Amino acid sequence: MLPKPSVSSVLIDQINGSDSISVSIHCHKEAQKWFPVQESVALYHTHAVGPNQTCSAVVREIAAPVSTVWSVVRRFDNPQAYKHFVKSCHVVVGDGNVGTLREIHVISGLPAGCSTERLEILDDEHHILSFSMIGGDHRLANYRSVTTLHPSPADGGNKTIVVESYAVDTPPGNTKEETTVFVDTILRCNLQSLAKLAENLHKRNNQSPP
Repeated sequence: MLPKPSVSSVLIDQINGSDSISVSIHCHKEAQKWFPVQESVALYHTHAVGPNQTCSAVVREIAAPVSTVWSVVRRFDNPQAYKHFVKSCHVVVGDGNVGTLREIHVISGLPAGCSTERLEILDDEHHILSFSMIGGDHRLANYRSVTTLHPSPADGGNKTIVVESYAVDTPPGNTKEETTVFVDTILRCNLQSLAKLAENLHKRNNQSPP
């Protein structure tokens, strides 16, 4: 009998006394950061993981509205716009909708060469994107990530909270902690680049014409 999956490291707790149905996403790597999101969206960040898997999440606030950030994130065919570890991306099957396959080649210096990835979720209404790695030359077997965007509750919709969670097999010879540190570092770099790109786009879009 297969072992029962362990509880996800991305925890979802109900907010008591809220007028709307919402939850908070709490990541053990972001111990002091709680953000209210819709329950239907937060559930996408619950990962059932086996004994040889790990999962985590990173959170980033971006000084640009959701619409601007989403215009970058939703481009499954152009991850290199903000993922600077990506050298090139080619769509091999599909037209950008769910089921599309892309082939990623990464820059030298990483313990990987290429990755074949499938678009699992693309929800323009709720701003959810999920993809899985289904092949390639890398050590992140059974990797699946979910990214959701949320208006920052404190800024009237002018800022965006990005939550990216993932689950992945722990590679042979590595611990769960080493795997988490490695993946979290890459995701934080990606979101830092996303923030810079989206904030610059927002500034250009709001510049007065000469």
